[in-house]
Amino acid sequence: MKFSWRVLLLWTLPALVIGFFFWQGAFSGTPADMSRNAANTRMTYGRFLEYLDANRVSSVDLYEGGRTAIVEAVDPELDNRIQRVRVDLPANAPEVISKLKEKGVSFDAHPMRNDGAIWGLLGNLVFPILLITGLFLLFRRSSNLPGGPGQAMNFGKSRARFQMEAKTGVKFDDVAGIEEAKEELQEVVTFLKQPEKFTAVGARIPKGVLLVGPPGTGKTLLAKAIAGEAGVPFFSISGSEFVEMFVGVGASRVRDLFKKAKDNAPCIIFIDEIDAVGRQRGAGIGGGNDEREQTLNQLLTEMDGFEGNTGIIIIAATNRPDVLDAALLRPGRFDRQVMVDAPDVKGRLDVLKVHARNKKLDPGVSLEAIARRTPGFTGADLANLLNEAAILTARRRKDGITNVEIDDAVDRVVAGMEGTPLVDSKSKRLIAYHEVGHALAGTLLKDHDPVQKVTLIPRGQAQGLTWFTPNEEQGLITRGQLKARITGALGGRAAEEVIFGSAEVTTGAGNDLQQVSNMARQMVTRFGMSDLGPISLESQQGEVFLGRDWMTRSEYSESIAARVDTQVRIIVEQCYETAKRFIQENRTVMDRLVDLLVEKETIDGEEFRQIVAEYTSVPEKSQYMPTL
Repeated sequence: MKFSWRVLLLWTLPALVIGFFFWQGAFSGTPADMSRNAANTRMTYGRFLEYLDANRVSSVDLYEGGRTAIVEAVDPELDNRIQRVRVDLPANAPEVISKLKEKGVSFDAHPMRNDGAIWGLLGNLVFPILLITGLFLLFRRSSNLPGGPGQAMNFGKSRARFQMEAKTGVKFDDVAGIEEAKEELQEVVTFLKQPEKFTAVGARIPKGVLLVGPPGTGKTLLAKAIAGEAGVPFFSISGSEFVEMFVGVGASRVRDLFKKAKDNAPCIIFIDEIDAVGRQRGAGIGGGNDEREQTLNQLLTEMDGFEGNTGIIIIAATNRPDVLDAALLRPGRFDRQVMVDAPDVKGRLDVLKVHARNKKLDPGVSLEAIARRTPGFTGADLANLLNEAAILTARRRKDGITNVEIDDAVDRVVAGMEGTPLVDSKSKRLIAYHEVGHALAGTLLKDHDPVQKVTLIPRGQAQGLTWFTPNEEQGLITRGQLKARITGALGGRAAEEVIFGSAEVTTGAGNDLQQVSNMARQMVTRFGMSDLGPISLESQQGEVFLGRDWMTRSEYSESIAARVDTQVRIIVEQCYETAKRFIQENRTVMDRLVDLLVEKETIDGEEFRQIVAEYTSVPEKSQYMPTL
């Protein structure tokens, strides 16, 4: 435990005070010589007078102004031995002195000491001193806390973390899968290290770089790599740390941040989640937030205002560029917008190599196979994937991560935690027919993605799952591919109706129908893939909180809306009839696949296609990719 003088003082002072009061109560007002001559027994005043009259008293010592006496007397009851006794004298007893003189008894009067007054004064001062000391310690402690009374003068100061040379432990070699973004940002580092290369040909250093991309793609990791590579002062702060409840504090913090940055130029300022402070001005019902807008105005002025900010590079990150104010995005403030997107196959392989450095992988594990199997995964997803596989390996007491743990980790990341398998019952067979219906329709459609796996093991909210492997470079999607996806999604509901009848269809296709309706409506209103022709009817209205219009206005008439609904229904019905036809024509192979799935609970995609090929021809999947 760390030693603290404050704790020692707070515990010691009360103990000293208590000891002081006990000591004062025991000895205050009692002279030292009286304590030395204290008697063990007491004698009443009347008996003392009797002893005095009988000449049995030999000496008397008077204390406390004559109120107490220590008497040496001969006690006949103790064989005439001399005994010291204490006698409490009355306040008004002048006859005692006279009798002592008359009897010739030696006596002495001891004066009172003033120690009691001194200790009384000190005792009265102890409590105020302790109270003032305690308040002082509490004030000092609270002044060190954010927002404490001692921080009142620092309320408008910037809370940016400052590092003269940021040792983040991250270099550009540790960032993989986003080579284009790395190349852009390496130029920024070169600008800072060797500006003469660019100024010699008239190039100027960029004022700002905006990193844009989905969550988990590595924007903050890139900023750490820049800080680690540049070797210049580095300020890092989140956009939410500017905005406070009080108006004007955010703008003050922006001014303070750039003042510190100018004093340490050339340097880098990294603002994470800049959308928290850079959202469009005037957004929301009844105007915007005054504090946030003042903060944004000050940020705009500092980035490219009258004075300028030579030698300062601002790097910001956001996954919501659509909400940022237009003035923030113009050249001169953010000269470059770097897109940090999800990596491709090669990028995912590089990311896996980085995160597999400290993992014990079985020799049979292929990182290339994992990269091909995880299209759409970001760098954070891949890191989480290998971490989940390592956790499963430790839980199963294995020495290294095998393909089994990788497969389970992929399923867990995509679909959720594994549930308890269903027992063999009608419900389990119904789910099996539903999942085989998806897989069979997807296998028999030329433009559909190939089946990867069919399983009855529950994951998340799903009682069964059918996995498809999407094409890697599927940037553009054809009309045939969209209809194939709609047909495959309807395969589960079609199987339920064909096998069990319309009265036995279940709610299991609820999510499938939502996806189907969304894809069909986009085909009609956004992509122009219907009888309405190549027109876009999708409204571009934005949300109210982004500063868009309060009233939502339809851009087409009610008759066109009715035709849109009709076209959506026609597309869905055509695809549904196709799915039902596939199920009816391949009932034999479907029954066999269901029996196998109920028995094994999981069928691999390759085994599934081989069984289907025994009964009917499986079309070769088209690898045609349209280009612009």
